[in-house]
Amino acid sequence: MDAQEQLQEVVHRTPLQTSTTFNKKTGQHVYLKMENQQKTGAFKVRGASYKVACLTNEEASLGVIAASAGNHAQGVALAAAKRGIQAQIFMPEGTPRAKVEATQGYGARVVLTGESFQEAYQAAVLEQDRSGATFLHPFDDYEVMAGQATVAVEMLQQQPDLERLFVPIGGGGLIAGISFAAKQLKPDIKVIGVQSAKAPSMYNALYKKGPEKLTSVSTIADGIAVKERGRLTYTCIQKYVDQVITVEEHEIAEAMLMLLEREKTLVEGAGATALAGLLSTCNTFEQQQCGVVLSGGNMDISRLPLIQKLANPKKVVIA
Repeated sequence: MDAQEQLQEVVHRTPLQTSTTFNKKTGQHVYLKMENQQKTGAFKVRGASYKVACLTNEEASLGVIAASAGNHAQGVALAAAKRGIQAQIFMPEGTPRAKVEATQGYGARVVLTGESFQEAYQAAVLEQDRSGATFLHPFDDYEVMAGQATVAVEMLQQQPDLERLFVPIGGGGLIAGISFAAKQLKPDIKVIGVQSAKAPSMYNALYKKGPEKLTSVSTIADGIAVKERGRLTYTCIQKYVDQVITVEEHEIAEAMLMLLEREKTLVEGAGATALAGLLSTCNTFEQQQCGVVLSGGNMDISRLPLIQKLANPKKVVIA
């Protein structure tokens, strides 16, 4: 089953738009892939929908179970509802309210447990063992990666001259899919992964800079707050990704505010991480056509004062 063909009638073909603001600021030709405008507000619906479409009737009849920091949850809930499958989602207790309510709105049963994705994942695995439901991993799954790969296919159809892609990394499902597809379509394209310095499991694994399994993660980019990188995604990233970098919290916050103030678009922390990566490295390479994946827009507005404070620590923030 071809993911691009399967998802054609399921997900939005999101815009790839250029930005005068970021062109001037970076000295690059910048194209923003607006996955914050995707159904459910994030790219995750692509992988979840393709995975659910690939389930056998027997697997579907058992119901599905998943763990998520928020965006995979909504993708699974929507895809399951469309196929008439019962869905149960385990999410960290600190998941933004908007993501929890949206997941419930699509008909899934939500269980809040643990401080991070890893704790929610462990609880979901235990429940899956007990119930026999079909487990849908948020990133370490080839069919999920194939669904996420459609982001790259669209970007290169929309702007074939792209030379460099900036992609956020949590567990690695998005960049694994994007890098594989992009390199098949355009072998000389550069793929740059960007991870929060507060949750650098993939970066540490690739460059031996620290522990591969983190004891804790705390970042405004909650969508990529993963303690341990994927096994399958790691292999793919080793082969197809050219570089992985990290960005600081204030850099992510600044990117979020710039997108809101100058582009009038709301992007969550994980969604702005790739742009933060471009902004931090734009002076290290010659002018190129740069694609930036804004992976999601499911931000709790009540967190805006925190974002302002991180981006402008000396500025008085009015809550």
